[in-house]
Amino acid sequence: MLNGILLVDKAPGWTSHDVVAKCRGLLRERRIGHGGTLDPMATGLLVLLVGPSTKLSSRLPGEKTYVASLRFGLETDTYDAEGQTVRRYDRIPAADELRAVLPRYTGDLLQTPPMVSAVKIGGKKLYELARKGIEVERPPRPVTVEEFCWLEERDGAHTVRIRCSAGTYVRSLIHDIGRELGSGAVMTALRRTRSGPFRVEDAVPVEAVSPELVREYAL
Repeated sequence: MLNGILLVDKAPGWTSHDVVAKCRGLLRERRIGHGGTLDPMATGLLVLLVGPSTKLSSRLPGEKTYVASLRFGLETDTYDAEGQTVRRYDRIPAADELRAVLPRYTGDLLQTPPMVSAVKIGGKKLYELARKGIEVERPPRPVTVEEFCWLEERDGAHTVRIRCSAGTYVRSLIHDIGRELGSGAVMTALRRTRSGPFRVEDAVPVEAVSPELVREYAL
């Protein structure tokens, strides 16, 4: 019987459920869950719980670290580069302007989940409603951003690092920053590099998954 954790480096285009389904086949184990969803466009660390360890999902440390890229000058309906453009801006802020506002998005915040999220309202996931063109009121939820720092600018795209609580939507932070700077902004890439004590450097691509890689972890 397999029992423990498996660290997968998710490729773009896969849903978290796709990774779980693939690993169920590779490991011949039905009891597999994950410790935090990644959107299809996102890459990086997906913590899988295998066998009896699935019961421990609520006890996993919640803090996550992401490296994200953003671009100014437009807004989309999904807050990322894969959505439909809803507005364009002529103004493009300088890196100094972006760095100056980041402290205001650090600490304890109230954040409204985006319509493309998996949050349930009235028993329906928001992204299911969004696909039907339905938008509903979403109550803001408390999140904590421990670190929000600028890393670099290259070819008009800015790279930032965010260390935050579980349930924080990076795309929403980027959208709100674009609104504040009067320029719009979309997320162009997202990579989870850490989840609690687990690091993406210790993860494997899904095609490399094997029973030998499942290891015990004491919470």
